[in-house]
Amino acid sequence: MTNEVVADSRIVQDSKLFINGNYVEALSGETFDTINPATNKKLASVAMGGTEDAKRAIDVAQSTFASGVWSTMSVNERSRILCKMADLIMENVDKLAYIETLDVGKPIKESRGFDIPRAAANFRFFAEMAKYTVDEHYDMQNHMSYAQYAPAGVTSLIIPWNLPFMQMTWKASAALAAGNTVVVKPASYTPLSAVLLGEIANEAGLPPGVLNILTGPGGTVGTEMATNPSVSRISFVGESATGKTVMRNAAENLTPVSLELGGKSANIIFDDANIEEAVAGSIDSIYRNQGEICLAGSRILVQESIYDQFLDQFVTAVKKIKVGDPMDEATDMGALVSRGHMKSVDDYVQLGIAEGAKLAYGGKQVAGMETGNFYEPTILYDVDNKMRVAQEEIFGPVPVIIPFKTEEEAIRIANDSIYGLAGVVWTNDLRRGQRVSSLIEAGLLWVNCWYVRDLRTPFGGSKASGIGREGGRHSFDFYTEAKTITIKK
Repeated sequence: MTNEVVADSRIVQDSKLFINGNYVEALSGETFDTINPATNKKLASVAMGGTEDAKRAIDVAQSTFASGVWSTMSVNERSRILCKMADLIMENVDKLAYIETLDVGKPIKESRGFDIPRAAANFRFFAEMAKYTVDEHYDMQNHMSYAQYAPAGVTSLIIPWNLPFMQMTWKASAALAAGNTVVVKPASYTPLSAVLLGEIANEAGLPPGVLNILTGPGGTVGTEMATNPSVSRISFVGESATGKTVMRNAAENLTPVSLELGGKSANIIFDDANIEEAVAGSIDSIYRNQGEICLAGSRILVQESIYDQFLDQFVTAVKKIKVGDPMDEATDMGALVSRGHMKSVDDYVQLGIAEGAKLAYGGKQVAGMETGNFYEPTILYDVDNKMRVAQEEIFGPVPVIIPFKTEEEAIRIANDSIYGLAGVVWTNDLRRGQRVSSLIEAGLLWVNCWYVRDLRTPFGGSKASGIGREGGRHSFDFYTEAKTITIKK
């Protein structure tokens, strides 16, 4: 059991800030502890950066950008360095996955099989795409105009705790490929894997000052990263309330922001769907990563004619989910990120029951594993969409199952939410799948699948789920500054 395992000190070490190509202590000398969610024991001491550390990192990023050592480097050379970073990530996949699992609490098979390989894919994709992003040319009778896309400058990236390494590389690889310098702040819950990207950058030959990584509180480090006038772009991933704060801070300097925020996505199952496929896909969409994922299909809408059949099969399948040691390859669900978050999840379950929802399974901490933050995969059913558990993001392994009669009612329920991040439609009628998807107010829709991502496509949400799109050319649009130049012939 992980509760008895001590992290390998040869791999998990105390962590410093990464500024100008060097690992340095915070100016205050202060540190904080990062905790193993499976044991609630200390993993490592981490430098507690503050406002002055953030200013120092941003100043370094600004002077490095102005020097042109990265921003004016040929795109082929930039691409070569970033591809080398991708290679090094995969060479260190076991180490990075081990640290990611210890710090986050997720199963090792997810860290090793998805998170870290996807991080390498992020770097490789944007490194290659940068070589094929061309300026636009427009010919007129007596003039020629062309649009030039230049790197924006210093980019602030503020990363969440649920998918720390993958999310960081998703943002940083695009910003770097566009020629920007970057300052990253990982979440204080899960800083360890992010800081290791500095080692990889140095080994790959990324010039000092191009990538800087700060650990510390959002109220100091994050605020400076969002308000400093030298910052040209801000990309934030997290919950919606904090996203609003980031946006307010950015408004002081009119700094463009990209916000990927919360979700309460509808997972709609019609009576003509393949139920076995829908059950398996729905389980993946809510219990992967312990449900700590913004894209989770957390509102399961089931047509009344198959409601009982689906519920029976869903409950039977959920009972087979193995919760346990995140380092065990057989584990399906690990530990929630913190004691406080586990309590928040449990509070929502009890609230749902008090609101009138029925509990089909789960609803408590796993017996015999009380030293860690292990919570049972839970099912609330016969839920009304007006209940708080159907409207608020629980961010845990707790779906709410809601019946519906008609296609029109399903669409109405799906859109009756402040969020608009994602949605899933299960049906064997592809015309219905396309029709319903087009009417759901969300940025990402899947039909008969979930979490399939082509990095060329736009990613982002609407309403309280965010502002802006990243992915493919949309990332380059955000991380560059467009300039139109017109020449008389």
